[in-house]
Amino acid sequence: MPFRRGHDARRRWRLSAKLLVAASVATVLGFSAVCAGVMFDMRRGEEQLARRTLENLASGIEADISRNIELYDLSLRAVASNLEMPEIRSVSKELRQLILFDHAATAKHFGAIQVFDSKGDLTIDAASLDPQPENRSDEEYFTVQRDHSDTGLYISRPMLHRGAYAIVLSRRIVGEDGRFLGVVVGSIRFSYFHDLFGRLNLVPGDTITVLRNDRTIIMRTPFDLDVIGKNLADQLDWKSENLKIGGAFSGRGPVDDTARLYVRRSGNGPLYVVVGKPLEAVFNLWRTEAIRIGAIMGFLVLFVLSATLVLAREIVRRGDAEDRLEELATTDALTGLKNRRKFDAEIDREWRRASRYGQPVALLMIDADHFKAYNDTYGHQAGDQVLVGIAICISDAVRRAGDCPARFGGEEFAVLLPNMTALEAFNLAETIRGKVQQWCEGELITTVSIGVASMRPLAGQQWSDLIEAADKALYAAKANGRNQSVLATAPKIALVA
Repeated sequence: MPFRRGHDARRRWRLSAKLLVAASVATVLGFSAVCAGVMFDMRRGEEQLARRTLENLASGIEADISRNIELYDLSLRAVASNLEMPEIRSVSKELRQLILFDHAATAKHFGAIQVFDSKGDLTIDAASLDPQPENRSDEEYFTVQRDHSDTGLYISRPMLHRGAYAIVLSRRIVGEDGRFLGVVVGSIRFSYFHDLFGRLNLVPGDTITVLRNDRTIIMRTPFDLDVIGKNLADQLDWKSENLKIGGAFSGRGPVDDTARLYVRRSGNGPLYVVVGKPLEAVFNLWRTEAIRIGAIMGFLVLFVLSATLVLAREIVRRGDAEDRLEELATTDALTGLKNRRKFDAEIDREWRRASRYGQPVALLMIDADHFKAYNDTYGHQAGDQVLVGIAICISDAVRRAGDCPARFGGEEFAVLLPNMTALEAFNLAETIRGKVQQWCEGELITTVSIGVASMRPLAGQQWSDLIEAADKALYAAKANGRNQSVLATAPKIALVA
């Protein structure tokens, strides 16, 4: 039968172990949450850094492209303006070339400026005084300028122009009366973009795309002719909202399946630039740090949890050991019942409780009859067997969890019975006496005498009064011939029948 105090102590130890485990788990979860938050902040920082880098790169590329287009457009404007002068028709070809193209922008990537009349026939070529006959009336750059008076500078789709891939820049020539007189045309070869992108320190997977405002791809690196000239507006799975002006987009782009961080820059010019970097490259350093920190955190988590489990197990073991020590310290080694020290502690506690709640407390004092003579006749070992047998009979009869059977001393036993009346205690005493008498047979013959007392604690009474009453009843049982139970009737004792 487990002791209540030992049970409480064991429960406290187990509660301490559970609290230790819970605290460790909470600590691990807290540190993991903080670490995860830091890692996500680092990830956002890497993305923001990559975005700023791409924005700067896109801004630089767009500024260079816009500057060259603006410079070349100034030359087209100058030619269109000078052609409106009446004197231009009367001067020689050499002088006309000088007037028209003296301030024209020249660079190795710029094509020669040409002038086409209203029918699309070539009339003036900066590269030759006597150009070969040529008609471009069916070209996009000509028809757009002819049919739309408000076009301004028009940049064509990428095309093969005068033996080289290029984009064609054109402006409308109008007369004083607003009539369409023709088109002045120039070109920027793809070699310009190749040279511009070649000066950049790009890593594999990086992309730079130059687009027209209608989302037509003008140029892209890595270079792919199948992509050049493609209009992204025709792709239903890629919408312009994915990448707004000055914005960024993470994911799969419209050209290939590689997930990238895309950044778009767009000024007021006719072209804009989109720069992309693979997400794997963007988060490569972060991923390395995340794996390293994650491995360290995983090791620490395993270490903390393992140490916690070991400590919790040791706490439980210590609680069990203390319970065993308490049990040894409060248990009679021979009979297995509570010893006198434990009995005194239990009767003090139960007496106080009965006093608070006004409940009865019963006590049985049990003594083996003629034990000294039996012990002297058959020896101490046989006597010990008798005591063990009596203890077994007592334990078999006393079944309530709160009852406390104990070896009071020598051949004397005591049974504390909280909240039990005198009559109930007497019946239990008779049950114990009958079991002992039935158990003894052959040469091993012994009986017990039992004194029974039950009282409700009153002011001024002590539990020693209960023991004294039961002890007097025991002496009365012995005086009356032994092998019987006697209920205490001593004066000044409140009995409960």
